[in-house]
Parts: sequence; structure tokens; C-alpha cells
Amino acid sequence: QVQLVESGGGLVQTGGSLRLSCAASGRTLSNYNMIWYRQAPGKEREFVATITSSGSTYYADSVKGRFTISRDNAKSTVYLQMNSLKPEDTAIYYCNHDQYWGQGTLVNVSS
Repeated sequence: QVQLVESGGGLVQTGGSLRLSCAASGRTLSNYNMIWYRQAPGKEREFVATITSSGSTYYADSVKGRFTISRDNAKSTVYLQMNSLKPEDTAIYYCNHDQYWGQGTLVNVSS
């Protein structure tokens, strides 16, 4: 059974930064892609960023140049560094691997 636990969310002002973490247990994730999604109030869940097993990264246009996804395979942890945050980044951020989802961590960007 794979468990994903996100952390690092919080309240930040526009222009600020946060780093989200997704710690995985139950499976060695180094051979798998990992994905961050987010869901804003009243909206559908949307793709944010992904990192492949080889380290390639892909981003949604809305976060490109501001967010960076990375992984530490030794710690079975995936990170999302978020800079230049905007109010529209406010959402619950979820980590995903295969059919497994974390509980989410709330990011609230004040204007």
C-alpha cells in the first residue's frame, strides 16, 4: 500500500514563496513519475507539474517559470518549489502517483 503525505502549505503574501513536500511510503518511487495537482475553490482539479523517473519535468503554462518540481529518491520525497506566488495559485495541492493520492495541503496566497 502506497501512502503519500503532503506538507508545506500555508498562508503567504503575493510574491512570496513556499516549498511543498510529498513523502511517499510503501513503494520505492525512483522508477515512477510523480505529479502535483491543485484544486481551487469551486474549480476542477488541474495539473501543475510532473517529474519523470529520469528527471524530466513538465509544467502547466500557468506556473512555468515560477514553480520547480524536484525529487529526492533517497528520501522518497517529491518537492514543489513555488516562487512569485499569486492569489490565483490559492488551492489545495495534491501529490499523485499512479492511483494513489495524498490528502492535500492548502496554499493560500493573499493579495
